[in-house]
Amino acid sequence: MGQKVIRFSDLTGKHVDDDAQLVRIVVQDHPDLEDGPVEIEALAEELSGVQDLALDLVTFELHYPDSDEPQTVVMEAEAFNRLVSDGSMAEVLRSAKRVPRSIPSQAQQPAAKDRINYASLEHAGKPHKGRTTDAEKQLVRQHLDRINEQLTAQGIRTIDLTNPDHVARYGLEAVAQERGAILG
Repeated sequence: MGQKVIRFSDLTGKHVDDDAQLVRIVVQDHPDLEDGPVEIEALAEELSGVQDLALDLVTFELHYPDSDEPQTVVMEAEAFNRLVSDGSMAEVLRSAKRVPRSIPSQAQQPAAKDRINYASLEHAGKPHKGRTTDAEKQLVRQHLDRINEQLTAQGIRTIDLTNPDHVARYGLEAVAQERGAILG
């Protein structure tokens, strides 16, 4: 017995023929992206001209003397270049002091001891952007009422069995069905 895989473009839903060129797209940053980079696929023809639409951007940090944390700014290269009033940005960059490339500083990376463990009763069920681990899901399923009481006491949204996103995030389908929750 054989299997046939039918593929579709994530962008348009168009059927992808076996001979069509499929492009893997890794979305690194987007306002709607919550849990880190994601991968989608699209037909090469759907992406024709996308590079013509790309912006030349500059990313830089502002390190103010009265601030512990730098501010990251992203702006169009053309606007950034206009900041130079004497000479050109190319000249300024060529003569600038080199900064060694490094792993993000400790100020940018939370220390392991500072990271919140959402797989603990203390923090399980709290909203967060990271991946919901199996351990957190299990805690929420086993201690839903207790966790919701804690969340209410802390003024945080509770886990709602009628909210399909909450049910999916924490694997609460059986609990919702058991309690007769109507998903909206």
